[in-house]
Amino acid sequence: MRIRIVDAFTDRPFAGNPAGVLLLDSFPDDPWLQNVALEVNHAETAFAHPLPEGGEADWALRWFTPTTEVAMCGHATLATAHVLHTTGAHKGPVRFATLSGVLIATPGEDGAVTLDFPTAPLTAVDVPEGVAEALGARPRTAFDTGPNTGDLLVEVADERTVHALRPDLRALAAHSERGVIATARAENPALGYDFVSRCFFPNVGIDEDPVTGSAHTALAPYWSERLGRSVLTGLQASPRSGRVRTEVRGERTLLSGRAVTVVEGDLLV
Repeated sequence: MRIRIVDAFTDRPFAGNPAGVLLLDSFPDDPWLQNVALEVNHAETAFAHPLPEGGEADWALRWFTPTTEVAMCGHATLATAHVLHTTGAHKGPVRFATLSGVLIATPGEDGAVTLDFPTAPLTAVDVPEGVAEALGARPRTAFDTGPNTGDLLVEVADERTVHALRPDLRALAAHSERGVIATARAENPALGYDFVSRCFFPNVGIDEDPVTGSAHTALAPYWSERLGRSVLTGLQASPRSGRVRTEVRGERTLLSGRAVTVVEGDLLV
């Protein structure tokens, strides 16, 4: 079968967030899926197979990190939609049946793909004891992002603080189900983005995720409320970096970005 590596939320190779993508006839057993994801060894590997016509979804989709299956992944969904569209395996909007419900990916004339995801239900919480020391910065606010992602979202003082973070990942792992999202308002919106973030997910085998679509289902409503606009652009300030255009529509959030296939080959097992 064919296997591809796709850089998502970027328009150039070796940036954004890489994901493995395999299009299958059906899902093999879970240990095989997990072993392939470990072999690919990127933040996520996506596995998809077509569903019968006439149902609520067109393709079934699952995502695995090197250590576990996850309930939601934006960049690997974008990567899968990119593969479907560029190979001709599917034309037009594609509906994915996932652990987070039916997710729709719509290709645009400009080459971008827009994902329709559930908006994260943010719940304000007290900053947990020890988070400031583990993160290396004192949060201004803290929010639980709900069951689909299981993160702790914290706002820190400024953009420079986000760039400078060097967290103690072992200590950070104790404070959320998946990990911690650190964010701040952009210092200079004229550069084309409204907020910055970094995502640390040690509990699912990802020290720092390069560009996290699912995190933006929480970042988008958080910053939309504070900035008074429904359409924003987020910069994820990891070493690879990438931008996510967001639009909050009540209980749904649209995430838009581009993708580039960088590797295509045969999986021999």
